[in-house]
Amino acid sequence: MQKTSNSYILVFVIVLAVFSASILAFVSESLRPLQNANIALEQKKSILTTFMGEAVTAKMEKDMISSSYDSKVKSVVIDFNGKILPDLTVEKVSVAKEYKEELKSRKLPVYEIYDNNNQLEYVVLPVYGYGLWDNIWGYVALEKDLQTIKGVVFAHKGETPGLGSRIATDDIQNRYIGKKIKDEKGSIVSVVMQKGEKGGGAASIAAFESNPYEVDGMSGATITGKGVNQMLNDYFICYENYFKSKNNPN
Repeated sequence: MQKTSNSYILVFVIVLAVFSASILAFVSESLRPLQNANIALEQKKSILTTFMGEAVTAKMEKDMISSSYDSKVKSVVIDFNGKILPDLTVEKVSVAKEYKEELKSRKLPVYEIYDNNNQLEYVVLPVYGYGLWDNIWGYVALEKDLQTIKGVVFAHKGETPGLGSRIATDDIQNRYIGKKIKDEKGSIVSVVMQKGEKGGGAASIAAFESNPYEVDGMSGATITGKGVNQMLNDYFICYENYFKSKNNPN
C-alpha cells in the first residue's frame, strides 16, 4: 500500500511539474512580443538620448520616442570596409553577437541623424565590450565632423554598484561631451578614461578641459574604466573606414 501511495505521489508531482512548465512556457511566449517591443523602444530612447540629452528624452512618452526616432533616424548596416550591406537591417544585427567576431568580420549598425532639411547632423554608433564582471555597451553620437562626441549612453550587466556601475550615470557620461576621437592628422586616438578621480561632477570635467582625448576616471573602478577604453577604441577602429567614406563620398 505504501509503495502504491508513493507511486501516485510521484505521478502527481511529475504531472504538476509538466503542467507548470507548460504554463510558464506559454506565458513566456505570449509575453515575448511585448518584451521585444519594450527592448526596441528602450534602444530607440538610448539612441535619441545621445544627441538630445537625458533631460529631454526622460520626459518623452512612448509615442513621442517612436515618432522622433522615425522622423530623425536613418539606419544602415556596414562592414569593416565601410561598405553598406543592403540585405541587412539593424534589426537583424545583434551587436552582442557581432562582438564575439574579429574586428574586421563584424557587421556594424549605423544610425544617421538628419535635420528637417535632410542634412546630416549626427551619427550614432553602437559600442560593446567587457568591464570588470560582465559585458558593457552603449551608443556614441558624433557631430557631423565625425570626430567630436555629441554625447554617449553607457550601460552594463553586472558592474559593481557605486563603482563601475557609474558608467551608466550622467556624471560619467557628461565627461565625454565635446571630446575628440581623432588627432590633428585625422587618425583614430579614441578617448581615454584616466586612472583615479579628481572630484567628480564639474571638477572632473574642468580637470581635463584642455585635453580633448582624455576624461577623468572613476575611483575604485580602474578595470571597468579600462574596459570602456578598450570598447571605444575597438569600435572607432571598426567604423574608421565608414568615416572615410562619408568624408570622401566619391
